[in-house]
Amino acid sequence: MEWLVKAKKSIQGLTFYVCAASMLLLIPMMLLTTADVIGRASLARPIPGVVELSEYMLAVLILLGLAYTQQVKGHPRVTFILSRLPPRTQSIVEIVTTLFCLFIVAIIVWQGWVVALHESAYSDMLRIPQLPFRLLVPVGAFFLSLELFIDLTASAEKLIRKKP
Repeated sequence: MEWLVKAKKSIQGLTFYVCAASMLLLIPMMLLTTADVIGRASLARPIPGVVELSEYMLAVLILLGLAYTQQVKGHPRVTFILSRLPPRTQSIVEIVTTLFCLFIVAIIVWQGWVVALHESAYSDMLRIPQLPFRLLVPVGAFFLSLELFIDLTASAEKLIRKKP
């Protein structure tokens, strides 16, 4: 089980750094949007392509931040029923829901990859290829699946350690 602890630390570290790298786009996105709003309001001259750039930067930020959000348990959870169940039942429900999430995310990885490989479109104004941004869907989902796998092992370990 020591390898599982090392794998967990490696995955969580990698997830953190991927999210941190995507967050570096937040400042340029903020500055570009601010400059565009000031140029549009004051000079009646918006910066061409800012909307496209902001959309792409936002896609990177969101898709590469999914796994870290799962790591810190930042996704919304409704626990008012689950919290009233016995601990063993809670672990079973968590395992089932995590397996279902892994199934859905695996489909997203698979279909995201299939769709991305057939992508040949470019953005309208700046002519930026969409392929790298479409590839972020399966990449982000893959990192999310790794975090879900960590949650699955934690729930299974919790279930095994609890005695009825």
